Amino acid sequence: MTQPFSKDVLDFDCAEQVQLITREIQRLLVSFKRRGVVLGLSGGIDSSCTAALAVQAVGKARVFGVHMPDRHSSEDTLSYSQAISDHFGFDSAIEDITKILESVGCYSRQETAIRRVIPEYGAGWKSKIVLENILTNQSFNYFSVVAQSPDGNTIKTRLPLEAYLGILAATNFKQRVRKMMEYYYADRLNYAVAGTPNRLEYDQGFFVKLGDGAADFKPIAHLYKTQVYRLAEYLGVPERNCRRSPTTDTYSLEQGQDEFYFSLPYEKMDLCLYARNHNVPAAQVAPVVGLTPAQVEKVFKDIEAKRAATRYLHLKPQLVSPVPELQL
Repeated sequence: MTQPFSKDVLDFDCAEQVQLITREIQRLLVSFKRRGVVLGLSGGIDSSCTAALAVQAVGKARVFGVHMPDRHSSEDTLSYSQAISDHFGFDSAIEDITKILESVGCYSRQETAIRRVIPEYGAGWKSKIVLENILTNQSFNYFSVVAQSPDGNTIKTRLPLEAYLGILAATNFKQRVRKMMEYYYADRLNYAVAGTPNRLEYDQGFFVKLGDGAADFKPIAHLYKTQVYRLAEYLGVPERNCRRSPTTDTYSLEQGQDEFYFSLPYEKMDLCLYARNHNVPAAQVAPVVGLTPAQVEKVFKDIEAKRAATRYLHLKPQLVSPVPELQL
């Protein structure tokens, strides 16, 4: 970089970006031979911004949103997601996926995995899994489960691999069922499904394969989350949604994305990812993000480790023998 590294590296022209994205959405729908856009709405900034862009691209009459709460969703999730469809004026449907998840054993399988380390875990308990912060952990990353009993007592226990994978596998039913619902409406309406990952999530593999990672197009995957917030504000996303902190809204205990997957809050993580992508030395990044150069190097290593570990998630189905690509 010729210019000194600063937070300004993520500045961009919102009007120009909206024009670029909406034009590409229009082009893609023509190439897909689809009439409009379906997307899942969580009320978070990414789905809210994607919805606003879809309305800009094709008009509210050709956008359809799906609200998909379940037993573990935050009490205010539905109000956040409905605020988006109401504000931008497009049709939507509420699909409570709790019964589907019960039928495939999502909750019971999750509870069984947690009882491997907390035998008393059961009815009335709440939980989440958290990643130990790499800035304080001197050796390697590991996950713990945080469980809260009905009387409010909290237990935190490190997860062995088998228990962690059991919780993760059961929880991933949620993202896959939600995507199934999105494609139901897409098929019914002859619409295309919009994915909602930002660049940080897309780059670092923060998605479930064939779950929230599945989509026909991903209009904000090139934008850092900081930029998504700015674009959402420019597009008129309600202030309440713009102020909402990033959350997974996946486990029964409230959980931020930074404690589940990322090593830093998104504002700092965006800058570190940008710096890594542009070969900015850790010593230049450190004062901007409020860390030491050694800590920034740790974040850089974690970025590369997550890229390597989640490469599989980005791969399309692999063939054992070549098949000529269709010339469309």
